[in-house]
Amino acid sequence: MKAMIVVVLIGLTLFETGPANALDGQSCEGAEETACMLDAIWSAASVLPLDKQTRLARPFLEVVSMSRDVALKRAWRSRLAVPEPRQTTDTPYATEKARMALAEGDWDAFLRDARSGGRPFNIGRPEIMAAGARLAPNETVRRRVIETMYELAGPRQRASGLDRAFEQADFGYALAELAMEACDLAEFDRAVALTADPDSLRYALWRHRITGNAGVLASRIRREADADDTHHVRTALEGYGAILQRGYCA
Repeated sequence: MKAMIVVVLIGLTLFETGPANALDGQSCEGAEETACMLDAIWSAASVLPLDKQTRLARPFLEVVSMSRDVALKRAWRSRLAVPEPRQTTDTPYATEKARMALAEGDWDAFLRDARSGGRPFNIGRPEIMAAGARLAPNETVRRRVIETMYELAGPRQRASGLDRAFEQADFGYALAELAMEACDLAEFDRAVALTADPDSLRYALWRHRITGNAGVLASRIRREADADDTHHVRTALEGYGAILQRGYCA
C-alpha cells in the first residue's frame, strides 16, 4: 500500500495539476534563473491534458539539454522519464538550400534569384535568405541580404493581401531571429513589427536576450498558461531556448 502511494505521489510531481498560485507574481533572477524559468515553463505545461504534456516532454528536454547545469539536466530527465534527446548533426533544410543556390552563382545571383522567387526560393524564401545571411562572408554581404529581405517583405500590412501578409510575417520572424542572434535591439524591433504577433512571448524572450533579465517574464509564462493549446509553452521554449543556447548579449 505504501509503495502504491509513493508511485501516485511521483506521478503528481511529474504532471502537476496547475501552476503554483504562490509563484504567479514571482520573477526568476540571479544564479537560479535557468532552473526557475524551466520550472515556470513546465508549470504552464502542467495545466494541459496529460497526453499534451507527454508530447511536450521531449521538446522541453531538448531545451533543458542546452543548459550547462549537469545536475539540472539529470533532474529533469528523471522527473519526466524521457530519454536524453538525440543530438542531430543534420544540416537544416534552409541552410542546405542556401548553399545550393550559392553553389550555382555568386551573391548577386543569390539575391536576383531570391527576388524572382525561382527555385530554391519558391518554397521557404524567408528562411533560405536568412540562412544565406548567416553564410555571408562579411558584414557588407550580410547587410545586402538583410536589406533585400526587408525590401521583399514590404511595408507592414495586415488587413489585405492574405498570401502576401503570410510571407511578410515569415520575413519578420526570420529577420527578428537574425537580429536577436546579432544582439541588435533596433534591428530586432524593426523586424518584430512585421511579424504576425509582435507581442508574442517568443519575441519578448528574444528581446530580453538582448536587454537582459528574461526572468521578469516568468510570471507571464505562468499567468498565460493555456489549458487547451500547447502553443504558449512551445513559444516559451523557443524564446528561452535561444537564451540557453547563446547566452545573454554582453
